[in-house]
Amino acid sequence: MTTTTLAVLVPLLPFLGAAAGLLLGRKAPGFVRPLAILPTLAAAVLAVVVAVRQGGGETIDAATRFTPTGSVPIDLALHLDGFAVLVAALVGVVASCVQIYSTAYLRDDPRYPSYAALVSLFTAAMLLVVYSGDLMVLLVGWEIMGICSYFLVGHYWETPEARAASLKAFLVTKLGDVPFLIGLFALATDAGTFRITGILDAVEKGGIDHPTLIALLLLAGVAGKSAQFPLHTWLPDAMAGPTPVSALIHAATMVAAGIYFVARLLPLFASSAAALIVLAVMAAVTMVGSGLAALAQDDIKRVLAYSTIGQLGYMAGALAVADRGAAVFHLISHGAFKALLFLAAGVVIHAAGTNSLAAMSRMSGLPKRIPDAYWTMTVALLALVAIPPFAGFFSKEAVLVAAEHSALGGLTAPAAAGWTVLVAGLLAALLTAAYATRLWLLAFRGRGAEAPDHGREPRAMTSVLWLLAVPSLGLGAAFGYFDEWFDGRGLAPTLLTAVLGTGVALIGALLTYGAWRTLRHRDGLAVPMPAAAVVAHPDAAPSAVEAEAVATHEAAYGSVAGAPDPADPGRLLLGPLHRHAVTGFHLDAVYHLLFVRPVQAGAELVRFLDREVVDTYVRGSGTGANWLGVLVRRAQTGNVQTYVSVLLAGTVVLAIAAVVLSNVNAGS
Repeated sequence: MTTTTLAVLVPLLPFLGAAAGLLLGRKAPGFVRPLAILPTLAAAVLAVVVAVRQGGGETIDAATRFTPTGSVPIDLALHLDGFAVLVAALVGVVASCVQIYSTAYLRDDPRYPSYAALVSLFTAAMLLVVYSGDLMVLLVGWEIMGICSYFLVGHYWETPEARAASLKAFLVTKLGDVPFLIGLFALATDAGTFRITGILDAVEKGGIDHPTLIALLLLAGVAGKSAQFPLHTWLPDAMAGPTPVSALIHAATMVAAGIYFVARLLPLFASSAAALIVLAVMAAVTMVGSGLAALAQDDIKRVLAYSTIGQLGYMAGALAVADRGAAVFHLISHGAFKALLFLAAGVVIHAAGTNSLAAMSRMSGLPKRIPDAYWTMTVALLALVAIPPFAGFFSKEAVLVAAEHSALGGLTAPAAAGWTVLVAGLLAALLTAAYATRLWLLAFRGRGAEAPDHGREPRAMTSVLWLLAVPSLGLGAAFGYFDEWFDGRGLAPTLLTAVLGTGVALIGALLTYGAWRTLRHRDGLAVPMPAAAVVAHPDAAPSAVEAEAVATHEAAYGSVAGAPDPADPGRLLLGPLHRHAVTGFHLDAVYHLLFVRPVQAGAELVRFLDREVVDTYVRGSGTGANWLGVLVRRAQTGNVQTYVSVLLAGTVVLAIAAVVLSNVNAGS
């Protein structure tokens, strides 16, 4: 088969698997797991084959006219360059791992057939975004992902937390999609085409009349999809969904789509210095703010969620300094170790029976109970902190190198954007090391009662952890091989950024460890475990554990994460800032004040007008007709003499009126 044919099959196979799973889920339950795993796994293999064939060489373009649409045609187009084929391989591998993991994690869930089909559809939509060479076809995959995320985040719909989280994710991302859609139409109008190659040609020739306006409109959609400030608040609450869904969303789909979109159209954004500066500021606030918030969270999944927001900030920062190679390299590296982090966190949650780090810190022996999750999660955290030689070190250093070059005037981006990203990136590196060290210490170095032992985790869950640990450890060492895949721009770290990045990371880790040691040896800190911390019996099925464990999420779900825990090093490091960081700096409260309350007030006003004004007129018309009927009915006496008298009186009145009017007209 040709490379183009194989590329068409990559998104098609999981789509067909999703359709078959939805149709046969109840009628033939024995086919559900094969239909979930095999098409996705085959798509991953084909994506790797396409990547090897393309090899970072010449871009492969193929298109066919979809339907006549007037002045701006829509094409079913493929655009396969180094970025596309590598990201598609990442999506396929992570989705396959998630499907395999889910067979054990949700083995007792009665809604597993619909869940598996939605995961396959989610995967197909992201692959469509990655391979698409036409923006309208890309938009189809973009919107399908939003719909799938709504259903998957709300998988445990019995809980009000999951329902609220899924609705919030849908509404916030759609809020960004409105200006995004306007920007797409404006861009196609200026360029005369939705084809990505045609748009890039128009940008190169100066054919885009309003690049700044279009770029800012598109950035609104990117901020919503990729959880960038200020539209990032949906992502931590989306942890109400199953952990495998979190791994898929955070590592390879949904949030990666916005970064990938900007990388595809980077020349458009680079043509506007204002857009790059806005992107740089957005990335800087996202990196630093998410790092501070992660340091204050008690829920292990919310820590990882804020971590994802921060790492997406790094990718956005690389794009802000016009280096899409560094952005996509970090996207791929982050996809590997973040998928590993979430899937390992699922094993930890199952073993501990809780999402709460405060509860885990009062358990001992957890590493012995789950050695696979312990060692692989340690690898993933080292990659997240960017300690050499793990993958995160090379990809994060690529971002810092790009920011350094831009700050010193070496790239096309404004120097202000470079300095903003560089300073924020170094500060975020310190915060990343701090919250990653805190998570590891609280989860695996607790003391107290022995962690519950309910046997080894299923092989389907542990095997994918070791599979993902390989790229988390070794992917970065291959940075030189990928130079040709990323525009031929070098991705090697420089001595300055390597020393600075690793140095601040070590400082953050040591500060956290020192605070933890201090609190451990301080007298009087043996506070009892909160009653609601362990929210499910350890022997319960994983789905039941997680369905209940979402109750420990602070911002959306209530109490445990906000309970005072003086043994938490994050509380000592943040000081008075902790109470603000734990709520995400009250951004949800601001949105509630600025948007939710006015909408609710408007709804109440409409309800009042409808009830008291509109209904009053409706009731009044009915009452008037009723009264008129009463009067007419009383006039119907049945007496002929009365009728004749009234008729004669009416005739006299009409005659007098006619005479008066004729005299008036004659006098005038």
